[in-house]
Amino acid sequence: MINDEILKNIERVHFIGIGGSGMYPIVQIFHSKGYKITGSDNNETETLDAVRKMGIQVFMGQRAENIGDAQLIIYTAAIMADNPELISAKQAEKEGRAYVCERADILGLITGWYEDAVCVCGTHGKTTTSSMLTQIFLDEGVDLSCVIGGKLPSINGSGRSGSSSIMVCESCEYQDHFLKFHPDVAVILNVDADHLEYFKNIENIIKSFNVFAQKTTKCIIFNGDDENSHKAVDGVDKEKITFGFDKSNDYSAVILNKKGLKTEFEVYCKQDMQPRKMAIHVPGDHNVLNALAAIAAARYEGVSWEGIRKGLDSFFGAVRRFQKIDEVKGVTIVDDYAHHPKEIECTLKAAKGLDFNRVWAVFQPFTYSRTKILMDDFVSALEIADTAVITDIMGSREKNTDGIYAEMLGERIKDSVYFLTDHELVDKQTAQQKEYNFMQCVDYIAQNAQQGDLVITLGCGDVYKLAKMLAQKLKQM
Repeated sequence: MINDEILKNIERVHFIGIGGSGMYPIVQIFHSKGYKITGSDNNETETLDAVRKMGIQVFMGQRAENIGDAQLIIYTAAIMADNPELISAKQAEKEGRAYVCERADILGLITGWYEDAVCVCGTHGKTTTSSMLTQIFLDEGVDLSCVIGGKLPSINGSGRSGSSSIMVCESCEYQDHFLKFHPDVAVILNVDADHLEYFKNIENIIKSFNVFAQKTTKCIIFNGDDENSHKAVDGVDKEKITFGFDKSNDYSAVILNKKGLKTEFEVYCKQDMQPRKMAIHVPGDHNVLNALAAIAAARYEGVSWEGIRKGLDSFFGAVRRFQKIDEVKGVTIVDDYAHHPKEIECTLKAAKGLDFNRVWAVFQPFTYSRTKILMDDFVSALEIADTAVITDIMGSREKNTDGIYAEMLGERIKDSVYFLTDHELVDKQTAQQKEYNFMQCVDYIAQNAQQGDLVITLGCGDVYKLAKMLAQKLKQM
């Protein structure tokens, strides 16, 4: 296992999948420490452009020879076992020429480098809350480091390397990755059923969050309105701060006004109970809760109330979090990362509360196991929309061993649209098949969406491409 002592004797580091949003902040931090870095990826992205501007060599396509004489090879969880670079890296490790680590192991090590690592976890809202908190620190003038699961426009990326003792780190529970981290302050947003192919049940998820809470060295900030979050911190002997809508929480909120994407609310802190007016520019009551979590963490770290107000007021969302893509011929197109039924439910309820004629939900299911296990919940969440359009499932790290296909979801949703495709082609997950399926959806929506409608693409895969394809299609009509 890699540790700080080993890192002292390493000069050359190679990243497999260097263009990923989760890799980029680690690359920045390692680059700031003076390591010689190379990397590889399969698709050109804006992130790769940013990596190249740092003077880092990037190989397109993944081949065994790309790892060169790297002494440390870092890969993401999405890299399959048969990846040629990973195979070569494992062989180099076996021969004692290199160390091989998954991204979560390295990120866990990095969190130990900071005296104030604020680790934001929870089933939903991690990226938005981490982004809000980062924006607050920046507007307060704190030169922090951060690792966020999405792109924050103000830093033009998913992370940064700063000089202060503070780090904001999005901490995901997937396969217990967050248990490798070293939180000084743990922010627990909520605890819900997800990644059940690994955890099996909600009880095991709560246990993992409890272990994470126990690892915290200073303070636990958690959702006082969420029963599972209470269970997750039960028996943990650390300072605890609660947030939520209920006035019994240490930080609570009363919503004053909603207009468009802007929500105004008052914050009450038990320490003085003086109401303070705040505003956020991302819709939905769930985002007020996210803001409360960020406020509580910022106050714990000494940020002024004025700095918090300024930070929230200058935050207009992270990329792929209710992000407006375009408005063409009166049709508004928005993209959102929501991929769990609860997230979809919150996002669609927020969308339905806005001033649109109809709401179209264009959903790309992510992984076969999640689609199978949470099928009933997906049906309930997607029926909130006026029309649901279901794309083919993005398998990502999984093989379709159970024969799960998009039509199994679509046929259960009232007023849904889906397209029957060749299952063999779908299982191969080829770029050509995906583009064809996306275009089928785009053509249907373009022919049927009307002025005043909202079309929102949903999913943690690459469904955002469909949003851009739709905007282009409408412009050509």
